[in-house]
Amino acid sequence: MTASTVPPQRGAGSGEEPAVPAVALRGITKRFPGVVANHDINITVERGTVHALVGENGAGKSTLMKILYGMQKPDEGTIEIDGERASFGSPADAIARGIGMVHQHFMLADNLTVLENVVLGAEKLHGIGARARARITELSASYGLGVRPDVLVEEIGVADRQRVEILKVLYRGARTLILDEPTAVLVPQEVDALFDNLRELTAEGLTVIFISHKLGEVLSVADDITVIRQGTTVGSVVPAETTPKRLAELMVGSELPTPETRESTVTDQPVLTVEGLRLAGTDSDGLPREVLGDVGFTIHRGEVLGIAGVEGNGQAELVEAVMGIRRPDAGTVTLDGVDVSRASTRTRRESGVGYIPEDRHRHGLLLDAPLWENRMLGHVTEPPNGRPPFLTIGTARQDTRRIVEEYDVRTPGIEVTAGSLSGGNQQKLIFGREMSHHPKVLIAAHPTRGVDVGAQAQIWDQIRQARREGLAVLLISADLDELIGLSDSLRVMYRGRLVADADPATITPEELGTAMTGAATGHLETPPDPEGGDEA
Repeated sequence: MTASTVPPQRGAGSGEEPAVPAVALRGITKRFPGVVANHDINITVERGTVHALVGENGAGKSTLMKILYGMQKPDEGTIEIDGERASFGSPADAIARGIGMVHQHFMLADNLTVLENVVLGAEKLHGIGARARARITELSASYGLGVRPDVLVEEIGVADRQRVEILKVLYRGARTLILDEPTAVLVPQEVDALFDNLRELTAEGLTVIFISHKLGEVLSVADDITVIRQGTTVGSVVPAETTPKRLAELMVGSELPTPETRESTVTDQPVLTVEGLRLAGTDSDGLPREVLGDVGFTIHRGEVLGIAGVEGNGQAELVEAVMGIRRPDAGTVTLDGVDVSRASTRTRRESGVGYIPEDRHRHGLLLDAPLWENRMLGHVTEPPNGRPPFLTIGTARQDTRRIVEEYDVRTPGIEVTAGSLSGGNQQKLIFGREMSHHPKVLIAAHPTRGVDVGAQAQIWDQIRQARREGLAVLLISADLDELIGLSDSLRVMYRGRLVADADPATITPEELGTAMTGAATGHLETPPDPEGGDEA
């Protein structure tokens, strides 16, 4: 089914009574101290459709969905589910009415298996044994999720964690699914497969509310789109009647940014050299496997090296090995001519390594701590945070204010908790923190994951500016347009090895995505136009 196909559940033109909407939000308003998160929001979601919700970070999307999912109560307005007024005091109430939510930041227990996470809190449905396993296996196969019930969640990657969250929702019998940034960790082929699955769901009468910052994807999969800006609905559009540019202008009042880097700033001075990194591990069955196999590369001053790969192919372990978080079995890491292979993470940080982790909530922030404390994380031994053995809190607070202003972190002040910020503002705080210590090399894992087009453009600009000033960047991203646009050179990682390289000036996202599945190795080149034109 194509994105423009209207499912039969909508009832349009059938001569029957108009179908009752799956969800209707009327006049929703939600206030917090000092801010109005939602103001008079009106959204109607038809049964059996994909309804996209787009807007900047901080526009009020998350608050609205938390209201629909029973995590917060509105101050004004009403919720209707299948034409009936509903009032949710908790997520359990929403689940009982067929509403399920897959959060952008996963809510899984790392020390439990996939099966245990799925059945947790829903033990009465199918027990915790054979019947539960059979249902999980059935759902996983039906929707192509490829979930392994017995593996520990701490042993699986971000993409697999997302699939577990989707499975949790389906397991509980949700008829309306709220998906928050579901494609953030997927390659193009996986995105296509997910969209096929969404169409299968809607064809069976299920409804999907799809939150995304990737406007091209929204236009390809949605039946209807609602745009939220500054806490209120500013428009609803039909994908066939709009473009990414127009949608971006509705969202943020400006054109859609691109990550394109035009000029080369690469020098011949090596900054980070990795040679022969090897790391052994075990798979879910306890059998030995190669996590990293003879990985090697060099990044020079002013160079961005992009690493493409499907989640779980060794990228996270590579980052941890370079950072000193994980000790490889063999290999060397050289920073600016100094062998740091045996150095601690703190020593590497102090020697000029900046780090943007792939999961900002788990590894980048203390969500319950104020911004000024988060500014100190990872750099407590360095000015302005400290002069060992003492912390210099006053100067750290002062510098936090500078970061907030310079990096446009939208916050009432530095005393608020990091968890109160939107995702894009959290990411800008992390980026500002790392860049404030003038790193020689920046390890950036998914630096714009889950941020809106405005914050994305700012982070891209800051990476480009730092690159011009000589920063070396190791960029790992699931956004292939970002990889191609920002990188000076590209490598493809597959099953723990760097199996291919490509020129960002000629490679396409589709070709890069194919190589990420292991279907292409060596140097990737776009074949010349058979008509004699320029390369694609």
